[in-house]
Amino acid sequence: MPELSRRRALTAAAALAAASGAATLAAPAAPAAGQPGSSPAPFDEVYKGRRIQGRARSGGGHDNHHGGDYAVFVDGVELHVMRNADGTWISVVSHYDPVTTPRACARAAVDELRGAALLPFPAN
Repeated sequence: MPELSRRRALTAAAALAAASGAATLAAPAAPAAGQPGSSPAPFDEVYKGRRIQGRARSGGGHDNHHGGDYAVFVDGVELHVMRNADGTWISVVSHYDPVTTPRACARAAVDELRGAALLPFPAN
């Protein structure tokens, strides 16, 4: 049996390190909160005198593809939201100002509405 040389030991160590690194890169990671694929936490609060709510969508509707399985409401009227590929959220009211959570999306809509009522958005 040949003796273990320093060269063979270093080669074996490098091969093990490379193999474990490749396994780590290949393993899918669980989505973190706020990342695409994770479900946002529900909320129900009064913000600047307006009731904003967010929760998992119950039942399948036409708009499930926009905000995923999540619905946001301002004073009981649905605020149509969409999740971007990078995990940020936008709404029909603040379309060009992405935010990190549906709650922030609802708050941005209330800020933008400045007291005006949110009108129902007809689904196509």
